[in-house]
Amino acid sequence: MRPTYETASAGVRGAYGGVTEFATGLTDDDLMRPSRCRGWAVADVLFHLLCDAQRALVALATPAAGPPDVDHVSYWASFQPGRPGAAGHAWWVRRSAAAFERPSGIVGVWRETAPAAARAAALANPDGYVATQGHVLAVPDFLATLVTEAVVHHLDMAVDMPGAKPPSREALGVALCTMDGLLDGGRPGLWTPEDYLLKATGRVELDERDRAALGDVADRFPLLG
Repeated sequence: MRPTYETASAGVRGAYGGVTEFATGLTDDDLMRPSRCRGWAVADVLFHLLCDAQRALVALATPAAGPPDVDHVSYWASFQPGRPGAAGHAWWVRRSAAAFERPSGIVGVWRETAPAAARAAALANPDGYVATQGHVLAVPDFLATLVTEAVVHHLDMAVDMPGAKPPSREALGVALCTMDGLLDGGRPGLWTPEDYLLKATGRVELDERDRAALGDVADRFPLLG
């Protein structure tokens, strides 16, 4: 099921607002804690999301002609585990984040950029198209990709902080819709939304109970790297 523009726009606001709330109270020591992303500290993941918010501002300010060539699900086909260039990007993010004088400097730039990206999403043409990363997407689908990325990385950053507030319900709903599309149905009812996202993205391995519930579909996991 494709998210509507209203759902996706609210998802961006909720996802980016949730990351802002999470990051605002972090100390420099907190930002240097490990995340679920291999080789990345919390600050590295936040910088990666900052780049995403900046990309959103550029894409939403430069509408493209249609038709789209991917939607909010098929967009992720080129982001599978072990894809070429992934290690190089991960290393670039680490070096770029390290260029800040202090990890909290990334939080400052995020707090300026994320609300602007959310506002741009709220003002976008619901029937328009944008070009990004070599693809053309309808605006609602593009916004849904931003939400999915932010929600998963919110969970990545919070791995070592058990008291952290989870992503918003609106944002989780959009991310779950993406995973359902990648799975093409068959999600077992034994998972919480967070567990589903972590297992669908390979952050948490499937156990025997999961594999029994999924059957042959289990071989498709992780759905997204």
